[in-house]
Amino acid sequence: MTPWTQVYSPVMGNIFLSALVAALPVFVLLGFLAKHVKAHYSAILGLLTCYVVAVLIYKMPAGMAGMAAVHGALFGLVPIGWIVLNAIFIYDITVKSGDFEVVKHSIAGLAGDRRIQALLIAFSFGAFIEGAAGFGTPVAISAAMLIGLGFRPLQAAGLALIGNTAPVAYGALGSPLIALAGVTGLPLDMLSAAAGRILPIFSLIVPFWIIWTMAGRKAMMEVWPACLVAGGSFAITQFAVSNFHGPWLVDIIGAIVSMVALVLFLKIWQPKTTWRYEHEREEPHAVKIEQPTGKVVKAWLPWVFLSLFVFAWGTPQVKTFLNGGTKDKPNFLAGYTVKNFEIPKLHKMVIKAPPVVAKASAEPAVWTFNWLSLTGTSLLLAGICSGLLAGFSFPELVKVWGNTVNRVKISLLTIAAMLALGFVSKSAGLDATMGLAFASTGVLFPFFSAMLGWLGVALTGSDTSANVLFGGLQKITAQQLGLNPILTAAANTTGGVMGKMIDAQSLVVASVATNQQGEEGTILRYVFFHSLALAAMVGVVIFLYAKVLPANWMPQLPPAAPAVAAPVTAPAAPAAPATLPAPAPAK
Repeated sequence: MTPWTQVYSPVMGNIFLSALVAALPVFVLLGFLAKHVKAHYSAILGLLTCYVVAVLIYKMPAGMAGMAAVHGALFGLVPIGWIVLNAIFIYDITVKSGDFEVVKHSIAGLAGDRRIQALLIAFSFGAFIEGAAGFGTPVAISAAMLIGLGFRPLQAAGLALIGNTAPVAYGALGSPLIALAGVTGLPLDMLSAAAGRILPIFSLIVPFWIIWTMAGRKAMMEVWPACLVAGGSFAITQFAVSNFHGPWLVDIIGAIVSMVALVLFLKIWQPKTTWRYEHEREEPHAVKIEQPTGKVVKAWLPWVFLSLFVFAWGTPQVKTFLNGGTKDKPNFLAGYTVKNFEIPKLHKMVIKAPPVVAKASAEPAVWTFNWLSLTGTSLLLAGICSGLLAGFSFPELVKVWGNTVNRVKISLLTIAAMLALGFVSKSAGLDATMGLAFASTGVLFPFFSAMLGWLGVALTGSDTSANVLFGGLQKITAQQLGLNPILTAAANTTGGVMGKMIDAQSLVVASVATNQQGEEGTILRYVFFHSLALAAMVGVVIFLYAKVLPANWMPQLPPAAPAVAAPVTAPAAPAAPATLPAPAPAK
């Protein structure tokens, strides 16, 4: 089979018209979701639209586009669907054992106020899970905990999604930034520091935003000290660790500091009034139940196991061991726990061309089945340990797990279809076309560089994937426009975090965790404005760094390092690839 070269302006050679056509699958997906069409139908319709555009407009071979869809569906099921399934499994065990009732009362003992509970779970604890695992795990866990605590389903989903923003760039032990450094060739320490000078602003804002969204401005002002403590402690830690250590432990250390600071602060301060939902205010206040310490510890063990297993599985040493060691030093697991499958008709058959990349290159398409080192496997083991400790027999645990599979089966189909859409879009070059349209904004590019990251995460569902997708484009465009490539690359990942709450994968995860399957469109409408507004605010911050604030406020490449990419020319293709417009004069 002959390799196929991506073409980025197939519609009359115009990048903006091409971008409108490339966006059709997104419009179909989000449009049907917004009109209450069930998520799996919306995803399938979006996938079909993407396939038609890829084959008929972009001239991608039909078999190649089909295998891209297969690759995406496999990735949707493993690792993402595997995480969702086993995260809900842990929650189901705690509910069936009755331990979650004890957890609810212990949290209420810290603070019966729903606003404080939201800060603890959606923001601080969610950041810890994001730092350890990422890839949808914090949304699944936080939303399930909130719904179990008695939060309304829509708000539980929405608050978990809004809370899972500022920590995302450092999620999964810094994976997004590590990937960004890999595709751009920029120093990892500089990218970590740059993101750490942008995101703390939003780490401080997000707790206030969560409570305002949940209860209104007046109710937010009643707990502003708690918001300040939760967000401020995380922001300060985020800045310090990212600038003076690196990206690996930013979220984990920041989340621990935030949780400890908030719990200690609650020892000396409590809100004047206890905020409850309307239906709760009409009910008599529940009498505070004193639980034996041993019972409380036992009830929290599933979540302790979850944290320990997820953290361990996220460390490079454990992951390497579970994957069979290194090539030089294999261990007894080598060959048994990792299988790589090259996707036929797709692996190294798609040629990504300039100006998206500096030099034309063949795209690998490999699905890795690393079943033991998957984050979802750590969640499954945490669930088994928790269930056995709670007194379940192994056959009973199998039955609970089977019931969980039955509960989320349609959502797993939805995730597979949505990831298939994303992979077809990526392989055909639709997302690159939209990225080039953003890159054509000249003097406004610093603002739109953040919006490009937002678009990337909204399309792919992952800040890591968005950095791989658009990181090189951000660097090349910055060099052509005379901007700091460290800043624009960091803009991609920091703007991207705000797209996390509206990507299809996150919407499905949130709907499953809150038992709202089929209501993904409702959740999308709940969070869309927040996502867009926060992304625009990141864009403003990036623009200020680029055009207003002193240059030394952002890390700079040393003078000796090459600052300008070599001129690139597009290879011959059926239609002329898009080229960036002449750079506007830098201010």
